Amino acid sequence: MAERIVLVSDDLNFFSYILPKIRLRNSDEIYRFSFDELPDKMDKLTDSVFIINSENNSVKTLQLFDFINENPVIVFAYNVDEELKVELYKRGMNSYITPDVSDEELNSKIMSCFRIVSSLKKNKMYRELLVDNRLITPNNEVFLNSNLILDNELLKIRKSSINAVLAAIAPDEKSKHTLQPNQIETIILNNIRNNDILMNYAPNKYFLLFYNADIKTVQNIWDKIKLKIPDKIHAGFVQVGFKTRQQLVSEALMKLHENINRLPVSDDSSMANFKIFRQEFNKQLGQIIYPVFYQIQQMYSDRLSGIKMEQETGEGFGIYSVKTKYVNGYFKITAPGLSKINVDIIYEIDNENAGKNFSLKSKRVTLDPHEFESGVLQDLLERFIQEFKSEVEGEFTE
Repeated sequence: MAERIVLVSDDLNFFSYILPKIRLRNSDEIYRFSFDELPDKMDKLTDSVFIINSENNSVKTLQLFDFINENPVIVFAYNVDEELKVELYKRGMNSYITPDVSDEELNSKIMSCFRIVSSLKKNKMYRELLVDNRLITPNNEVFLNSNLILDNELLKIRKSSINAVLAAIAPDEKSKHTLQPNQIETIILNNIRNNDILMNYAPNKYFLLFYNADIKTVQNIWDKIKLKIPDKIHAGFVQVGFKTRQQLVSEALMKLHENINRLPVSDDSSMANFKIFRQEFNKQLGQIIYPVFYQIQQMYSDRLSGIKMEQETGEGFGIYSVKTKYVNGYFKITAPGLSKINVDIIYEIDNENAGKNFSLKSKRVTLDPHEFESGVLQDLLERFIQEFKSEVEGEFTE
């Protein structure tokens, strides 16, 4: 496999000195640049080993690390600068060499960097596969299938008896409109450990699994993360222990929503506070219902024929209708109070296909507010459509 070495120096004598020492295979490539030539070309030099001459160019060498990203770097200097050497290692330098290095040692260091490049290429390939299969986000290391990830990780935690904490994370209603998901994800990922796992649960909502930690430790980490996020963001924490995935998810979401919905103490009357809370409650329902209804409409509009789909949403309610000539199905969401959300599923069936003899079949699912998430609503709605298909089997095909 061809490998690529990039030499960087403003001193032409460096190229004359270093080139004869490098043992290249026939397929390998080598490039030479001055410092000022590089930034415009960096996108073409991924998966390369960089050898940089830092002599009389310490500032440019340090600046170059902002562009090199994960590529392995060997820094060369005629004279050792210990302060620069320490700073370069902090920024990710792999090796520091001087003219004292033997040809064998130099090429050994280069081969070590080639192995790093090979690993980076494999990781990039694996990452592309994960993105293509919608298992992680394109821009960040955020897992998309939280149920699958949690099930796998909980098995590991129980086998090894590791202390772990699950956090549910979301911005408040105001911050949802000012914070971009990528902004939240990047800040969190830059401030957690490599083995902690960030998962997307619903729009603007995440699960974060902390390993080798208790709630007090996680709370301290979270307090530092919050300081770096410009708008209000909240979290609820649960010690994993031997709880099931559903128990953990429900408990974490409940604690998250307790924090989000906690109203500040004021001099207003309790009735005024109730009205404010009710308005916020209905607003939150609408911000879950409408996107899910729209997503399901888009998902199934081209997959089903012979049916008509309609949706209606308002303050604190939503109705999704699926109809054929002789069967009507209604998926109705209402919130009669602040303590529960009802999902009524109703089938209106014309038994004689003559429009005269109708029968009704219905059932109700009741959810606590903290259980009413986009993922849960989508699962219920898709199950409703599948059940509707079985009621009218033979009238239309997928």
